[in-house]
Amino acid sequence: MKGGEGVRFDLPEADGLSRTYWDAAAEGLLLLRRCGAAGCGRAHHYPREFCPYCWSEDVRWEEASGRAVLYTWSVVHRNDLPPFGERTPYVPAVVDLAEGPRMMTELVEWEDGGGELRAGTGLDVAFRESGGFVVPVFRVRV
Repeated sequence: MKGGEGVRFDLPEADGLSRTYWDAAAEGLLLLRRCGAAGCGRAHHYPREFCPYCWSEDVRWEEASGRAVLYTWSVVHRNDLPPFGERTPYVPAVVDLAEGPRMMTELVEWEDGGGELRAGTGLDVAFRESGGFVVPVFRVRV
C-alpha cells in the first residue's frame, strides 16, 4: 500500500475485556471499571482486568455519568495519517471524568479559533461512529 492509503490509525482493537466497553458505546453508554476491594473503590479508565491503584482483581463495569471537565487540549491543523487529514482541524483532549479518572478523547462541535476552551470547561459525552466502532467523544456543555 503506497503512502498508507486505506490504513486507519484511529480504530481501536477490541479484545475479550474491552468488547463490553465498545458494545456499550454502540448503545450510547460510557463505561468505566470500578474496584470493589475494601478500602479502595476507585474508578479507572482505560478498562483493565485489575485495579491500577491497589492491584485487586475485584473490578466491575459501571456506567459513567458522561460529565467531565477539560484538563488539556490541542488544536491539530495538519495530520498526514488517514483519516485525520480530512478531519482537520480537530481537538484531541484529556478530560477529567466526574467519577475521577482522566481520559484521552476528542472534542467535537468546537469551532477552530473559538475562545470558550479553557481548563475546567464543562463537557458532556457524545458518540461518533468510525469504521464500525462507536467512539466516545466530548462536546462543550451548554
